[in-house]
Amino acid sequence: MTCMKTLYLDAFSGISGDMFLGLMFDLGVEKRAVCSALGKLDLDGYSLDVRREKRCGLAGAFVDITIDAAQPFRTWLEIDALIAASGLAEKDRTLARRIFRRLGEAEAKIHAVELESVHFHEVGAVDSILDIVGAAIALNRLGIDQVLCSPLPIGLGTVQTEHGVYPLPAPATLEVLRGCPTFPDASGLELVTPTGAVIAAVVATFAPLPAMTIETIGYGLGRRNRQDRPNVLRGIIGEVTTSGADADRVSVLETHLDDCNPEWLGALMEQLLHQGALDVAYAPLQMKKNRPGIRVTVISKIETAETLEKLLLRHSSAIGVRRYETSRRKLQRENKEVTTPFGPAMVKCLYDGQELIRVTPEFSSCHELAQRNSRPLPEIYRLVERSADTLFKNEEER
Repeated sequence: MTCMKTLYLDAFSGISGDMFLGLMFDLGVEKRAVCSALGKLDLDGYSLDVRREKRCGLAGAFVDITIDAAQPFRTWLEIDALIAASGLAEKDRTLARRIFRRLGEAEAKIHAVELESVHFHEVGAVDSILDIVGAAIALNRLGIDQVLCSPLPIGLGTVQTEHGVYPLPAPATLEVLRGCPTFPDASGLELVTPTGAVIAAVVATFAPLPAMTIETIGYGLGRRNRQDRPNVLRGIIGEVTTSGADADRVSVLETHLDDCNPEWLGALMEQLLHQGALDVAYAPLQMKKNRPGIRVTVISKIETAETLEKLLLRHSSAIGVRRYETSRRKLQRENKEVTTPFGPAMVKCLYDGQELIRVTPEFSSCHELAQRNSRPLPEIYRLVERSADTLFKNEEER
């Protein structure tokens, strides 16, 4: 059995950047540490205050950012460069840039412009930069293994923006939450802001509250003092016991090709795997104009996704790549050696917790054994699988 320290975001009243940051402080992250790190950004003209307040009788942390000087509108490129050039710890820079990139990609899509040309208005202001970068810094200091989040309440109505009156949910919020669970709310209020949506979408997996041993509860307060419910983001930290399967998050890259030289695809797969792709797959498609095509799917670690994305664009005929993050669960694995009449061979043992559930021969080891002994590969596989039966017997005897 494996225990994972889990933060569960109970967003029954919505989520915003300042609510998330307030929650981090209420859960025990030190304000001094976060503010010290934020000071490494080339930003000025603001002050950040954290104080205890109540919403409908519930006490929590309220983050109040005061802007003391006029602030320019910033492009995604400027914000990304600002974070990249800062003295922040690498893991803080990486997470903050991931969050802003997800938001930038949403803005680029809804306004039909290139990512580098996206101009942020509301979210380009200093307070939103501090919310997002502060959220990344604080979350990395919370010492948790995973973040889960409840479905998000979506208010219906309108909101005033720099572009005029927009419908709720705001277009950027709606685009960021593509693929995320939501439910309608009749309040007519903007319960989920673009910054709150993008933080949840990037750092959390949406799931019901799991069975857990509860350790810490915190509340991040919003600005409104509603009468029907407390305007808070509740966070619950606890130990979640799993069966032992590993859990992590990965990036999935996809593109469709209908004009790619087939000879390039073998080399492309080799390059992707060499650069750190966890898996690469090709699948046939029937595309527009009745053209046969290929879907390229790449599974990668989140930190290597951008490198692989660029490789796809440079080494194939792709003119665009879709990227999204998802959670995955893996059986634990262990390589072992078994003995056959023709020599030793390697097998992969797969475990669900402490239970051995499957043993699979390693192809390269079996192929080498078959060639060395001039035997058919299927025969070697059968011998290896027969020898591997002893591993199950050994497990039963333990």
